Amino acid sequence: MSERRPVFTTSSGFEIEAVYDRREAALDAGHPGEFPYTRGVYPTMYRGRLWTMRQYAGFGTARETNRRFRYLLDSGQTGLSVAFDLPTQMGYDSDDDRVRGEVGRVGVAIDSIEDMHRLFEGIPLEGVSTSMTINATAPLLLAMYAGVAEERGIDRSALRGTVQNDVLKEFIARGTYIFPVEPSLRFVTDVFDFCAGAMPRWHSISISGYHMRESGATAAQELAFTLANGLEYVRRAVERGLAVEDVAPGFSFFFSADRVFFEEVAKFRAARRLWARLMRDRFGAPEAGCQLKFHAQTAGSSLTAQQPLNNVVRVSIQALSAVLGGAQSLHANSYDEALSLPGAEAARLALRTQQLLAAETGVGDTADPLGGSYFIESLTDDLEARAREYIARVDDLGGPVQAIDYMREEIHRAAYRHQRAIESGELEVVGVNIHDDDAPVEMPKPPDFARLEGDQRRRLAELKAARDASEVEGALTQIRQAAAGDANLLPVLIDAVRRRVTLGEISHALRDIWGEYRPR
Repeated sequence: MSERRPVFTTSSGFEIEAVYDRREAALDAGHPGEFPYTRGVYPTMYRGRLWTMRQYAGFGTARETNRRFRYLLDSGQTGLSVAFDLPTQMGYDSDDDRVRGEVGRVGVAIDSIEDMHRLFEGIPLEGVSTSMTINATAPLLLAMYAGVAEERGIDRSALRGTVQNDVLKEFIARGTYIFPVEPSLRFVTDVFDFCAGAMPRWHSISISGYHMRESGATAAQELAFTLANGLEYVRRAVERGLAVEDVAPGFSFFFSADRVFFEEVAKFRAARRLWARLMRDRFGAPEAGCQLKFHAQTAGSSLTAQQPLNNVVRVSIQALSAVLGGAQSLHANSYDEALSLPGAEAARLALRTQQLLAAETGVGDTADPLGGSYFIESLTDDLEARAREYIARVDDLGGPVQAIDYMREEIHRAAYRHQRAIESGELEVVGVNIHDDDAPVEMPKPPDFARLEGDQRRRLAELKAARDASEVEGALTQIRQAAAGDANLLPVLIDAVRRRVTLGEISHALRDIWGEYRPR
């Protein structure tokens, strides 16, 4: 009988056989909770505790986002995840004329510690785990979060959560960088150093493959380039004088749960195994430092504006791959995100998707339920082998800093191939190039961003008028001096934000010393 296609492949180009047996798979995966953790980092996995349901949210002002946070928490969400607007990510205050029209558009605007207080009003910081997707200005937002805790009388050591703080992938794939590479990495390492001592329950980095995947990377490229960046961060920490056993357990990872279901499950398993082996072989890390713990998000780039309700199904399948792959936390996208900011009902449905997986399917009743499948084990082996080839190439170029252009170009080529496959019909997308009979869908009314921006600028003006100008200037002088030397910037930043120095003022002070990154 003839087959539907002459060849079947994964996103990484692995040819899929018609059937798999023991010959294709090396069945040596071991047990969950045991090195190299192929089958999971904990012996009982979800039998002991479910993954954290951490829906990503943020838009407009801190008060608007606080309402969404509380709505999601009341709906059963178990962790917070903050999306910041582009001005915040790029180090500009909301009153800067260069960011007019961008304030609050793709995340929440945070200009000062007062905004951070409003963002978490009524939410006990000591009782919730908070993830912040922020990179170039990550140390500033972490300083504000720690400052809010101090002003509430909460010990910093009680805080739990993650700051993304992964600037390398900004240079490679996403583009929200500010400073040149070396001072940017110094800033990242300051966070490692600070958290290892002052915030031991906090993950000081979330090494992100997600944004590379969204830019067009294959599963193998996402896996390889993420782990290559992770090795560079470990190396920088060790050069700072930090012990691997102190800093590595505070590292976390962030992957996409994309469209090719079985490849994604295998990717998560290969990531754990490869990271464990690399950490042991290159750094002599103890077992606790070899465990790869990760957050997953369903693939935003797979969502379609055409027939948006199809996205409910896409998200459900992708979320299932993350659970079967052993994620520690998960965000499920809302079906309307290809058209607008998520509406409240769409956001709740995305959360309900996770809750249905947890409560009604039994997928968490055993660890690594697809372990031992000839197909899954073969794909896991293939992904690890291909990732090692990419990592070797990065090593040959001198490491991730020297390989930025190489990784960027590899991702661009993969993105081009992917788009050509959609346009030719080789890659089928329901509602786009097959079954594309479109019907209108009523979408929620978007927020009044002009009003929200006006409110944000007014509050910022009030803050600047009320604070002590001499204290602000003194704090900025201290920041410039610390940036010019080698002292850890976090204590200076926390002091500055508590004096109501703004994110934009601090970023510009650092620009004075470090300059800005200019791509070649």
